[in-house]
Amino acid sequence: MKLTTAQALVAWLVAQRSEAPGGLELPLFPAVFAIFGHGNVLGLGTALEERRDVLPVWRGHTEEGMALAAVGLAKAANRRQVGVATSSIGPGALNMVTAAGVAHANRLPLLLLPGDTFVSRAPDPVLQQVEHFGDPTITVNDAFRPVSRYFDRITRPEQLIATLPQVARVLTDAADAGPVTLALPQDVQAEVYDFPDALFAPVVHRIPRPRADHRSLVEAAQELRRAQRPLLILGGGVRYSGAGPRALEFAQRYGIPVTETTAGRTLVPHDHDLYAGPLGITGAASANSLAAEADVVLAIGTRLQDFTTASWTVFAPDVRLVHINAARFDAVKHGALALTGDADVTLHDLAPELDGWRVDADWTARAAAVRGEWDAHIDKLRAPGGGIPTYAQIVGAVNDLSGPTDYVMTASGGMPGELVGGWRAAGGPPTMDVEYGFSCMGYELAGAWGAAMAHRGGLVTTMLGDGSYLMLNSELFSAAFAGHPLVAVVCDNDGYAVIARLQEGQGGAPFNNFYASSRTNHAKPPRVDFAAHARSLGCVVFTANELPDFRDAYARARTAATVEQRPAVVVVRTQPSAWTEAGAWWEVGVPEHLSGREEYDRVKPQQVRYTSGG
Repeated sequence: MKLTTAQALVAWLVAQRSEAPGGLELPLFPAVFAIFGHGNVLGLGTALEERRDVLPVWRGHTEEGMALAAVGLAKAANRRQVGVATSSIGPGALNMVTAAGVAHANRLPLLLLPGDTFVSRAPDPVLQQVEHFGDPTITVNDAFRPVSRYFDRITRPEQLIATLPQVARVLTDAADAGPVTLALPQDVQAEVYDFPDALFAPVVHRIPRPRADHRSLVEAAQELRRAQRPLLILGGGVRYSGAGPRALEFAQRYGIPVTETTAGRTLVPHDHDLYAGPLGITGAASANSLAAEADVVLAIGTRLQDFTTASWTVFAPDVRLVHINAARFDAVKHGALALTGDADVTLHDLAPELDGWRVDADWTARAAAVRGEWDAHIDKLRAPGGGIPTYAQIVGAVNDLSGPTDYVMTASGGMPGELVGGWRAAGGPPTMDVEYGFSCMGYELAGAWGAAMAHRGGLVTTMLGDGSYLMLNSELFSAAFAGHPLVAVVCDNDGYAVIARLQEGQGGAPFNNFYASSRTNHAKPPRVDFAAHARSLGCVVFTANELPDFRDAYARARTAATVEQRPAVVVVRTQPSAWTEAGAWWEVGVPEHLSGREEYDRVKPQQVRYTSGG
């Protein structure tokens, strides 16, 4: 089949299928986000136009934003589908590097197709080309290497034949999931080659479910049987495996209290008897208190990053760690007893090894007891009060007015702590995306556009601060233009409030975070009219100043987004210094002359450096 390199790549994308729960087949690549320039418009752009009837192409307005939309799509699809983003060479390509970092940190599949400079070098230096005096093979696309799971530069058409199976492997393998970058020199995109027909035969990709080594299962069961106070931690890997029901059945069978990580949030119904709440700095004091008492922790599908472990101070010093993870890289961390395998089948295989064992009833009952205390605390924070509302009150109102299949998102600033710690899930499929692996400002709006394409059965609501809105808002217009409904709740608190909280909480002077502490040459600095701006981007807009106003505005926004099939934005003033605190420590570098150094020196020695689980 004689095709250009670009035509062959697009034909391959169309042929790839994905198996969703229930055996339903879906396109592995359901959407391409594109901004065309001289480096991709005639090669890849032409090939995409020829297949536009079977491969939807959506126009973005920043390259970073559209690549973040592709990341949000993958998360909402539970890694069963992959978004594609293409740009020209130069600034357009480099704009996508941040999105690659988001996908890499969060183990989410993403396919990036940046244009590249001429392999022939005949017209060098071309527009937007950066020249390296000592190495002419380097282009700006080499910046993707540190944030790609797989990187290739296609310098001959036939190289696709060898590289495309590797692309599919990385994008569909739970142990290796992450961004793939295929740099496409613009002259090679247009070259013709006689490709084998078999390259374009339909392929259905299914979740690989590797089983853990049996000896490791026996050792893990022995470790659990010795436990008096075991604790179960469910991470994002449980979500992507579809192992949520299996994990709850396992916990119920043996009476083990359950917590969640940020990526695993909403796997457990809030009112489940064994649910202790989310773990860590942005979690709940209830889960953190159980973690401090646990003697054995069974972690499933989690990277155990610092916000989950409170910089490794949330556990008892003598804790023993057992870790189930599809990626051995994660499973062996901190000396854990590693069970390398799929979450669902590994729990299935581990269960028979524990027959006849059950946790003491008093420890089992602790989960509901401590969560009840946390719930009472959150109820107080959510309680209506006069004046400017707090983040906790805003989250409570959105939670109350959302349905069980609606989807909620955030990424940066203070909102992750409010959403992770305060949200009450109804149960069922996961319904939350808190991008707190890379904590990328601007993901909240761009990622919501992608999530609105992939999430089935409910409305997407994204919650963000004024700082994130100002950093990347262009994809609101993209979503409005495309006709994808979502609700964005923009909380205006006059600056980067959560970083000001960190700065001042450690004894630093207020500086350059709130507008009031930032330099200006104006006697009366301007304020952003977020409502007018969002309206100019094609959104339906509502405003609120107090909690009752917000509840009404959010309810109306939900209706408007659904009816008009475009984004609805609610702009609300919020308190700049009222937060939900989980009582956990976070290690940051504190200079000796600041007041926070005393606590740093006190808590730092309590960090768990290595567990005895292995």
